Amino acid sequence: MSQTNNQKKKREFPNTYVIIFGIILICALATWLVPGGKYVEVATQECQDSVAVQSGHSAAKEGAGVLFTDVPAVGQSWQVLSAFYSGFTRQAGIIVFILIIGASFWVVNKSRAVDAGIFSFLGYVTKLEKNRMLARIGVNNIVITLVMLMFSLFGAVFGMSEETIAFVVIIIPLAISMGYDSIVGVCMVYVAAHVGFAGAILNPFTIGIAQDIAGLPLFSGIEYRLFCWVVLNVIMITVVLWYANRIKKNPQKSIMYELDANWREQVTRDGGKLEYYTNAASKVSYAIALLAVIGFTAVYSGSCSISIGATSYHTPWLLPVCALLFAGVCGYALFKSVHFYILSLLGFTILYLVVGVLGYQWYIGEISALFLALGILSGIAMGLSANKIVNELMAGAKDILSAALIVGLAAGIVYILEEGHIIDTILNAMASGLGKAGELASIGMMYAIQTVINLVIPSASAKAAITMPIMAPFSDIIGVSRQATVLAFQFGDGFTNMITPTSGVLIAVLGIARIPYNKWFKWMLPFVLLLVLAGFLLLVPTIYMTLPGF
Repeated sequence: MSQTNNQKKKREFPNTYVIIFGIILICALATWLVPGGKYVEVATQECQDSVAVQSGHSAAKEGAGVLFTDVPAVGQSWQVLSAFYSGFTRQAGIIVFILIIGASFWVVNKSRAVDAGIFSFLGYVTKLEKNRMLARIGVNNIVITLVMLMFSLFGAVFGMSEETIAFVVIIIPLAISMGYDSIVGVCMVYVAAHVGFAGAILNPFTIGIAQDIAGLPLFSGIEYRLFCWVVLNVIMITVVLWYANRIKKNPQKSIMYELDANWREQVTRDGGKLEYYTNAASKVSYAIALLAVIGFTAVYSGSCSISIGATSYHTPWLLPVCALLFAGVCGYALFKSVHFYILSLLGFTILYLVVGVLGYQWYIGEISALFLALGILSGIAMGLSANKIVNELMAGAKDILSAALIVGLAAGIVYILEEGHIIDTILNAMASGLGKAGELASIGMMYAIQTVINLVIPSASAKAAITMPIMAPFSDIIGVSRQATVLAFQFGDGFTNMITPTSGVLIAVLGIARIPYNKWFKWMLPFVLLLVLAGFLLLVPTIYMTLPGF
């Protein structure tokens, strides 16, 4: 019996830390075997001449670009041990963001405000299910669809990515309470936003940068991209609903069934019973929050301009409206119970996050401050002393620390490739054969190259800066629309983000969701391959049809 147990232990799949460190070792070995290289900026015509020589064609247009030059490779050895430190410093912003999110939601969860919201939601859903038409469709199916469409739109319009980390803690308990698993919860937020990111309509971080480098009018070709976004969302929602309904019928079919025990315990704690109460401390919290909202409105309302794509709308009325809503909704919730007041704080935190991102170009620094304020105000509302609030925040940061450490370790992969001077060599080798293929084969190869590159460089803006100066001239030479090249970049950038271990956002989301990377990869790979295939099929019309902006 003991030998059998030992064999089972030996067959255990390595955990996320081991997997990522193994990839770092492989990358370090590659720096000793792969020749070094580097892309350098060159004059416009020189770049065109070089591209023409490589492809055997003559260049028809001029275009800015870069040229590849040989440089000595730098073999990496002991640097694999410093990769964690270097990756940690590179991803310091996201790591601190994760710690603050974990700390703040620990306090919110301590108040059981989310539990109160879930119980109320389930009660409302139960009433809706009495409607025959809604019962046939499935109220839960409607909820999943609407939530996914919302986050997909956020990804498509303003490139929501890191921001999804904050929502995972909210949506997973909701998914669990509806009879699903943590994978459905992550799909509702993270996957939805990244499918939207891949099928971007106005995303400035992908479409904006890539079109600018390719010399195209900003956000041109939006009509076909909108069609692509719809198609990708239909595929995503169909797959997720199929899986969700399968798990609803038999929860034990979920590969996360045993590991989701903590989430189920959180949702069903005390048999769903809550003792609702109000206190004087919650009124103090409300007064502090209201003064902060009024002050923020007075200072910044005049400069509020909502930017969607290339269009900006001056909206000085938006912050005053939000302030009035805050005063009314939180004031009313305060009379019901502390739980609903804290839940309202959470809702307005999300509202101000959206306003800040769209109106003031907030990033993780400002968003972190917003959620830290949520944690402190929630602690005050619960009647905790200053010391106890700090202790709870520290406990939350400690609970989420493992996710933050994984993000730093994953960033070490790119660090090793860059320090070894082989990352540009890999890119150049992938692009070298494009000019010898036909139009459809070339666009397919461009798409494949962008997809593979994304496994190593998940940053959309960095990848656009490196690859588009190379791809755009190639597209002119082989007769492929530059717009199609941008679309190939867009699809290649988005789909594999959902499985690559070099993505700090993915690793952070999985850490918060308590989903082991190997289980996520196993579940997600067929879905990603389906999306990759759909992306290629959506590229075909750009070759054989006349499309607006192409």
